[in-house]
Amino acid sequence: MKIRTMRYFISESLQSFWRNSFMSIASIATVALSLFILGIFMTMVANLDYFVDNLESQVQISVYLKDDLTTDQVMSVGKRLKELPDVKEIQFTNKDQAMDALKERMKDQPGILAALDGKNPLPSSYEITFTNPEAVKKTAAIVANYPEVESSHYGQAIVEQLFKITTIIRWGGIALIIFLTLATLFIISNTIRLTVFARRKEIGIMKYVGATNWFIRWPFLLEGLLLGFIGGLIADFALFQFYEFVTVAIHESLAFLPLVSIYPFMYQTGGILLVISMIIGAIGSTISLKRYMKV
Repeated sequence: MKIRTMRYFISESLQSFWRNSFMSIASIATVALSLFILGIFMTMVANLDYFVDNLESQVQISVYLKDDLTTDQVMSVGKRLKELPDVKEIQFTNKDQAMDALKERMKDQPGILAALDGKNPLPSSYEITFTNPEAVKKTAAIVANYPEVESSHYGQAIVEQLFKITTIIRWGGIALIIFLTLATLFIISNTIRLTVFARRKEIGIMKYVGATNWFIRWPFLLEGLLLGFIGGLIADFALFQFYEFVTVAIHESLAFLPLVSIYPFMYQTGGILLVISMIIGAIGSTISLKRYMKV
């Protein structure tokens, strides 16, 4: 494409933008609002996924050892546990440490401790955390067969339900984002169609004098990109302010709730939304032009 032709296309798209300023503002507002709503859902899905990752990272197996094991036997179990696949970390707790922890938890209920009559019924144990939470069930089955192990526990019912819920959240979030993106494309293309409709006579004249489809299409395509870009910038700014307000409010009232940090998350989300807004603007212009490009 020649530079002079490209300058003409850019000039035409800018002139059209200013000539149809009311429709341009309406299109930008539609893009900004649609992308802002999409951005809110994207941040919600990202935070749900982050929350799920935190829950999964806390899934662990408690391996309770038999009494009267020698030090070598206890260390042998620890060595074998470390060699298992997907094991991130193991932590050993002996009988005395387990009793101290119980006393700390039950310090407001001395009657329960008194009933033990100075005895320590608690076993030594290993706590295993994983790089891949899905490995919990398989590892628990392997560990249960160790001769030194009395039992292993990982809250089977709760963990399996957790994995089901996390799968639903992740796939549901992806489906929701896709649906909102398509809905945004539909809204924006129909808004831009009004701009194209206002210039249908101009398009007809250009077709009549022999202009090619792409010669007619380029200014509208660039205009759609411009509308999408401006709308995307506005949506990014509004989303950043909204997310900053929400994170500050939640950290002040629910400090324990894990949230994705603003940086670099909002830069990444803003960049994605900006690209989406420009693509949608260009596609919306193309879709809107289609019926007027027919001879």
